[in-house]
Amino acid sequence: MMPGIDESREFQPLSIAVLTVSDTRTMETDTSGRYLADSLQEAGHSLAARMILPDDAPAIRAQVAEWAENEGVDIVLTTGGTGFAPRDVTPEAIRPILTKEMDGFSALFHAVSRETVGVSTMQSRALGGQVGSSFVFCLPGSTGACRDGWEKILKYELDSRYRPCSIVGMIPRFAKDHG
Repeated sequence: MMPGIDESREFQPLSIAVLTVSDTRTMETDTSGRYLADSLQEAGHSLAARMILPDDAPAIRAQVAEWAENEGVDIVLTTGGTGFAPRDVTPEAIRPILTKEMDGFSALFHAVSRETVGVSTMQSRALGGQVGSSFVFCLPGSTGACRDGWEKILKYELDSRYRPCSIVGMIPRFAKDHG
């Protein structure tokens, strides 16, 4: 079986929250968060929540944990705070609450990002993992990096029709329907 979307399967929409981590962006200037929110809705998923928080590890950790504990949120996407600036703390905020880290997400993100930004991808600390039964994906703050992450990885892996398997089968409310 070749990897791809199996049109014979039913699409299962997910409930996805988007968190932008930035000391300077507002809802009007947050192109990365807006891109993710628009893209996930265009793909047929629902936007559970969208928020902007400053680069503050306890606040980031608390918000992601709150969303992950909410049965109405399947996936949390963050954008920003994954670089090496002194206030970039998203990975440090999220790692302590991960029940499992998804090393493959970071590796795959870097592989696809290299096509766009070359070796500069090494400056990203993109991160993926599981918090309880929810999945969290931390993307860099640039709209281009969010586009790479969504268009080349997440739009497929978050689509229940993707074969040979998608992350949807790991979400408890869908697990019985996927193999």
